[in-house]
Amino acid sequence: MFVQLLRLLRRLWPITVLATLMGAASGVATAALLAVTNRTLQSGHALPALLWSFAGLCAIALIGEVVSDIGNNIVGQRVIAMLRKDLSERILAAPIGQIEQFRSHRLVTALNQDIDTISGFSFLFSSLAIATATILGCLGYLLVLSPVMLLVALVAIALGSVVQTLARRAGIARFGLARAAEDRLQKHYRSITEGAKELRLNGPRRRFVYEHELSGTIDDIRRLRVRAANVFVSANAFGSLLFFIVVGLMLAFQNGVAGADRAVTTGFVLVLLYMKGPIQEIVGALPVIGRAQVAFQRIADLQARFSTREPALVTAENTQTAAKATTSTIDWENFTTISLDHVHYRFAAPPAADKEVAGNDAANHAPGGFELGPVDLTIARGETLFIVGENGCGKTTLIKLLLGLYRPDAGRLCVDGQPVDDRDLDAYRQRFSALFSDYYLFDTLIPGEARLGADAQRYLERLEIAHKVQVRDGAFTTTDLSTGQRKRLALVHAYLEQRPVMVLDEWAADQDPTFRRIFYTEILPDLKRQGKTLIVISHDDRYFDASDRYIRMENGRIVEEVRPQRAARTGTL
Repeated sequence: MFVQLLRLLRRLWPITVLATLMGAASGVATAALLAVTNRTLQSGHALPALLWSFAGLCAIALIGEVVSDIGNNIVGQRVIAMLRKDLSERILAAPIGQIEQFRSHRLVTALNQDIDTISGFSFLFSSLAIATATILGCLGYLLVLSPVMLLVALVAIALGSVVQTLARRAGIARFGLARAAEDRLQKHYRSITEGAKELRLNGPRRRFVYEHELSGTIDDIRRLRVRAANVFVSANAFGSLLFFIVVGLMLAFQNGVAGADRAVTTGFVLVLLYMKGPIQEIVGALPVIGRAQVAFQRIADLQARFSTREPALVTAENTQTAAKATTSTIDWENFTTISLDHVHYRFAAPPAADKEVAGNDAANHAPGGFELGPVDLTIARGETLFIVGENGCGKTTLIKLLLGLYRPDAGRLCVDGQPVDDRDLDAYRQRFSALFSDYYLFDTLIPGEARLGADAQRYLERLEIAHKVQVRDGAFTTTDLSTGQRKRLALVHAYLEQRPVMVLDEWAADQDPTFRRIFYTEILPDLKRQGKTLIVISHDDRYFDASDRYIRMENGRIVEEVRPQRAARTGTL
């Protein structure tokens, strides 16, 4: 954890060093105050020099603590912001396949709970630094008072430290198990919100979800956290016992040894009693430190998992600017064909703990993974292509390859016969608008789309949802619509993007028969007249003649290619 923390603090080293030094000064000044207080008590009267020393040390202790608190608060919040930005960037830039294989509830837990845990630790960092400096300063003063007594105290501290180390290991292990249970709990939360309708209709499942999955996981988290906390509490109690034993030995030493210096013993006991506060503060923070260590490890694992990224995908100031700056010879504005050249793609079988729906095709096949290919396909600009076939045959995988969301394991993605390499990939994807079957509906419009308010209103009216939703202040007034209407609103987004190629994955599946007919006989032809290239996944065989060509897929391969108009002329359709 501390190595990762130091890596994050490298960019903030001036504030970090200042806060640390001021915290150390505050701790040392506090220890010096104890020395001045002890001298004043032993001398019996307060000399002016001692009073000025006392006042100066008080000022140093207070100013050091305030500056350290402010500095560490600034550093802590900047570290949190850096972690959030870094994780968000990694997720945005990670290959789609990696994101699809990673459970979404685990991402949410890492982005929220783990970051919040580290944030809580950051607020303790300043007080822990001051407590540590105070303890070190006190130990230095104890060395001046009596090296022999200090040795006894150090033996007790070392013994207590060993116990605390063992307790910390056991506690972190339990916190790790509790953190894994938190991932499961997030999944169960999703099941009772997203599956609310199904749970109302199925009483046995509803009871099972509540009694076994939700309550069981919640109880596991409670039990693991209580056990972890109990380990730390027991270790803390043992440390307190050792502390009191040492104080008792000091008192016994004073009473039992002739010639013992009462001033030394009194000062020693005074400092030891004061040290108990900072020591307990550090010990009391161990559970928080343990949870923070688990959170840091989770975030590090997430960063490592999403370490593969496309260059400049997020950091470029403007995607279009990045596209224009490419040295590729592809004419993005005037391309005539896109093609897959002998493409193969295979889904790797995810580990059992990571299994999640990675797409319709991968989800419908055996654990060994789904394979697509070889596929050879060329799509001409302005063409309307339908992709048809049974569920799980590879349609969605095929369009993700065409969109550049998946990179083929073999073969090439080409524009006008020229391969699209990693440098060109994002510029290539900016040619497409896509509505997937599992689409996400954004309620806001980006600045370029917001300027097309009149066009947006016209599309809303054309899709017969203008009576329910409007564009206001750069956003749709609502997305609380029926399934079919939400898809129509998503189509408005695609309209406003004004891309030359539009991909529609089962868009008409949730529309009523009348609007389904309108989609195939009016909307698609209108888009084609606008020069759009249309790639449509469809099961509506009665409307296949709305395409220029359709291809049929089975088991990851194209098994049939039909041009309906030509087939109709020859009487073969």
